[in-house]
Amino acid sequence: MPEEPVVKRTIVFFDGQNLFHTGKEIFQIPYPNYDVAALAQLLCTREGWQLTQTRFYTGVPEAGRDPFWHGFWSRKTAQMTRSGVVCFTRQLHYVTSTTQLANGTTQVVEVGQEKGVDVRIALDVIRLARQNAYDVAIIVSRDQDFSEVADEIRALGKEQNRWIKIASAFCCDGNPPRRGINKTDWLRISQTEYNSCVDSRDYRPPASQARLPFS
Repeated sequence: MPEEPVVKRTIVFFDGQNLFHTGKEIFQIPYPNYDVAALAQLLCTREGWQLTQTRFYTGVPEAGRDPFWHGFWSRKTAQMTRSGVVCFTRQLHYVTSTTQLANGTTQVVEVGQEKGVDVRIALDVIRLARQNAYDVAIIVSRDQDFSEVADEIRALGKEQNRWIKIASAFCCDGNPPRRGINKTDWLRISQTEYNSCVDSRDYRPPASQARLPFS
């Protein structure tokens, strides 16, 4: 049985859009106002683990399609990078969605979708485990696709004969009970904890350049 390390080196992997939408659903957070560096440190301090790296992943729309969110994410990820967070961004892909309206007409809109972000997270979790870069991986997401990554990490731990853990962190108000990623340890983030890790900076572009979807 591999010996459990006294100091548990930890890397936190943020699925940016999953965290935003979960926070919006559960805590009624209107926009991505989280400070990922602070939130990563809170999780590690709470669990008694040593934070060694914070990584952030998100899709970003093209400037021509959505200047507001392109500008917002460009500024926010630039600030994250300056604070030491490793950021990965991928341009959104668009698909046509047709909706039947109540009056019998149809509405056709283009919907942005992330492509390759989850794959990049999964590859980095496995790659860094192979490099023995951490003892604990925290994936901040509830995406069940990552349960297969948990299987790979356990197999890798046996292959390397070392102690290794994978956990998932997610917003949770306790009503109803929320589930993390299957086959991982679940780290619930309360609203009080989330609110203590809010980024006070304003990354919105000037009002003359785009709409203002939040106040």
